[in-house]
Amino acid sequence: MAHFEAYQEYERIEDFEEDSPPGEEDLLVHKNGFSCMMLSEFFELIQFLFVVTFTTFLFNCVEYDILFANRAVNHTRPGQNPLDRNKVTLPDAILPSQQCTDKIQENSWIIFLLIMATIFWIYRLIKVFCNILSYWEIRQFYIKALKIRMDELCNFTWQEVQDRLISLQREQQMCIHKKELTELDIYHRILRFKNYMVAMVNKSLLPVHLQLPLLGDIVFLTQGLKYNFELILFWGPGSLFQNKWNLHPKYKRAGNRLELAQQLSRVILLMGVANLLLCPFILVWQVLYAFFSYTEVIRREPGSLGARRWSLYGRLYLRHFNELNHELHGRLGRGYKPTSKYMNSFTSPLMTVLAKNVAFFSGSVLAVLIALTVYDEDVLTVQHILTAITVLGVVITITRSFIPDEHMVWCPEQLLQCVLAHIHYMPDHWRGYANKGETRDEVAQLFQYKAVGTKSLGHHRLLPRNFTVEVVGVGDICSFAQMDIRRHGNPMARPHFVFFFFFFSVPWLMNTELSCGGCQRGFLMVKCMRDSSVLPFSACWVNR
Repeated sequence: MAHFEAYQEYERIEDFEEDSPPGEEDLLVHKNGFSCMMLSEFFELIQFLFVVTFTTFLFNCVEYDILFANRAVNHTRPGQNPLDRNKVTLPDAILPSQQCTDKIQENSWIIFLLIMATIFWIYRLIKVFCNILSYWEIRQFYIKALKIRMDELCNFTWQEVQDRLISLQREQQMCIHKKELTELDIYHRILRFKNYMVAMVNKSLLPVHLQLPLLGDIVFLTQGLKYNFELILFWGPGSLFQNKWNLHPKYKRAGNRLELAQQLSRVILLMGVANLLLCPFILVWQVLYAFFSYTEVIRREPGSLGARRWSLYGRLYLRHFNELNHELHGRLGRGYKPTSKYMNSFTSPLMTVLAKNVAFFSGSVLAVLIALTVYDEDVLTVQHILTAITVLGVVITITRSFIPDEHMVWCPEQLLQCVLAHIHYMPDHWRGYANKGETRDEVAQLFQYKAVGTKSLGHHRLLPRNFTVEVVGVGDICSFAQMDIRRHGNPMARPHFVFFFFFFSVPWLMNTELSCGGCQRGFLMVKCMRDSSVLPFSACWVNR
């Protein structure tokens, strides 16, 4: 008790809007402490500054005619080898600083872009400074209130931190509205907005599905679009929430529905106009950042173009209510290999034949070029020979990704069961149809190629009003996150049967190695509610 008296600012009073410790309590634990978080923020600023500066330098301060030897450079010095006089050095291709500055000043478009970049960088600097103050407050809370030193933080699990937080509430009454905090209360506070996003994706309220000619149904969701959704709904100007804890009271009254929908439509329209105006700058930044980030990776591992990862839509759609980021990451990480095997089990015989022949011809030419360079390294001085070797290597790597493993046994049903053991989701129309292209396409929406980018906005259903419940000491939360079967469950279901299997089967399941062999025994698939006609925990057995 005495140790905490010096930290009284975390005892909230009724006039404060906040009544909980600052920040998300898993923030420091799973981002490896204050120093790592601060350095990450700092280097994000440096990266932006580097990309803008380096790009400006490449466009305005390099003499490419000299660099590409389109214009001769004569270095005449006494006693110099005549063959060295025409060699181009790197300083030869770089303009003097004064000439470079004059060239930049003459280009009004470059000046405008630099001004925009400077404004954004200053905004990011202010935001980083505010974040660091918040991180420092969380750090102090961990050290002084939870008695966790920063050098020991990496050895703590989230469950241990949560237990200390609950014990601290019993001793100090940080939350004045409740005597005790439960684990569910803590999860509700941390995941308030994420639970709403999960609910809106699962209820199909967000316009992320598009029907396009020839392509059919595609999922259209990127980080930028997700940022816009959150800005409009949760924390931007004109959003539905008046602070981080409560909806605006007007959104809780059903009589205001039409008026509020029109108001939200205007906010969405203004946000769309702002996105349209900023689109060129965002596009330029994304292209440059992707180029600097992934070019070396693609050169070193061309096969990474064909690698897959859980899409942003998949991470929202497969996420359980009240599931923290590190818990979701661990669960989907365990399902990565089974899902990759399932997706790779679908091959095209025609593409396989074409890939084998393209790989043969490309490999033959590459072998000759390599042999010539081994015999005489002067071959590398021939124009475009290095380019040819690099391109042929990339082509071979890409074509080999279309050639299946000759030892692979095609068993899509068994592979899909291994996937379901981790993602905890299976529509009825998947059962018995794992070998169908339609099933594979739906899995591909959740598990996309890394190169796929996606993205539109516009919907005015108010799920936060329809599915919001106020919890004392917690604030307004998504009602689905309460796991209230009486409100959202199927009245024809048998809850005792479901809870029996949930509480007694799931612990066994979580301690069982979920390999393909283990999947043959069948498994309990537990997934938070997909629609209002099923239980929040949908239980079904899948047997081989």
